[in-house]
Amino acid sequence: MPASKILNLAILISGGGTTLQNIIDKINDNSLNARIQVVVCNSPDAYGIKRAEKNGIPTAIVQHKDHNQSKTFSNTIIKEIEKYPVDLIILAGFLHLFKIPDTYAGKVMNIHPGLIPSFCGKGYYGHHVHEAAIESGVKISGCTVHFVDNEYDRGPIIIQRTVHVDADDTPDTLAQKVFKEECIAYPEAIRLFAEGRLKIEGRRVRVLNH
Repeated sequence: MPASKILNLAILISGGGTTLQNIIDKINDNSLNARIQVVVCNSPDAYGIKRAEKNGIPTAIVQHKDHNQSKTFSNTIIKEIEKYPVDLIILAGFLHLFKIPDTYAGKVMNIHPGLIPSFCGKGYYGHHVHEAAIESGVKISGCTVHFVDNEYDRGPIIIQRTVHVDADDTPDTLAQKVFKEECIAYPEAIRLFAEGRLKIEGRRVRVLNH
C-alpha cells in the first residue's frame, strides 16, 4: 500500500478513548496519514464516544450483553464496520474478544500495556497488567502492538517499547509511563502497515525496509 494513500481506520473502544484521542491527534497534526471512518464501542456511556462525536467521526454501539456468543457479537461489529471503506481495524482498549473473519486476517491490530508474553491473556487489561508487573518485581515493562488472532493477546508482535519499573512505582505511575510509549508505538505500527512494510511470517512480523 503506497504511503501517499490515506489509510482508512475503524477503531474499537470500550471506555475513555485515550488511545483513540492519541490517534486523532496524530492525524490532526499530519504525522499519521489516516482517516477514522467509524468508532465502534460496546458501552453507550463510554467517554470515547464523546471524543469521536467532537471530531465528527461516525459511531456505532454494539453491546456485548445483546449477544449470546462472541461470534455473533463480532459479526455484528463487522457489519457496522463494513458500512465504511476500512483498510485496518484498531482495537483501542477494547475489552471483549473480537473474533476475526478470515477476510480480516492481518488487518486487525491491538495494543497491550505490557510486554507480551508476560502479563497478558484473559483478565489482563489496564491496571491489572501494571499491578501484576509491580507485584512480580520486574525491572522493565512496556507496551506491545500486535496483530490480532482469535485468542487474547496472542497474535504476531509488531512493535514493543519498554520502560523502567522503579522501586517507588505504583500501578498509576507505571500506567502513565507505559501510555507515553503507547502513544509512539501504535501510530508507528499503523504507519508501517500503511507503507506495506509489515510481513507476517508465522508467529513473527518482519518489518521490511522501504
